Amino acid sequence: MASLVLDSGGLSRLAEPRRQSAQLVTSLARTAPWPPLVPTVVLTESLSGRPHTDAAVNRLLKSCIVVEEVPQSLARRAGVLRSLAGRGSAVDALVVATAEPGGIVLTGDTGDLSALAAYADDVSIHAT
Repeated sequence: MASLVLDSGGLSRLAEPRRQSAQLVTSLARTAPWPPLVPTVVLTESLSGRPHTDAAVNRLLKSCIVVEEVPQSLARRAGVLRSLAGRGSAVDALVVATAEPGGIVLTGDTGDLSALAAYADDVSIHAT
């Protein structure tokens, strides 16, 4: 089954307290696989520990499935993707591997994620 996976850019964009972000969330909830998956490693890039700045992301996370565990097989697959692509962070590689097979990644960093997805099993990358 296809899934929608958010990286930190996708999570931050959807969490923005702007009308366009709310409309995008509504549209995605109707047309994309919903709720989106958010690997916990993405939280490391998205949260600061300051309630004032984290509030919007925390609100959005209530409507997401936070993937709390990274099985060894997923970590190994992410390592392979990163090696084959020759670029991208470990977090980016885990996001793409989480979307396999047939998933969608919503991101602000299409360059690195597209390079990783080129070696993934039917993962598409969409800019926020």
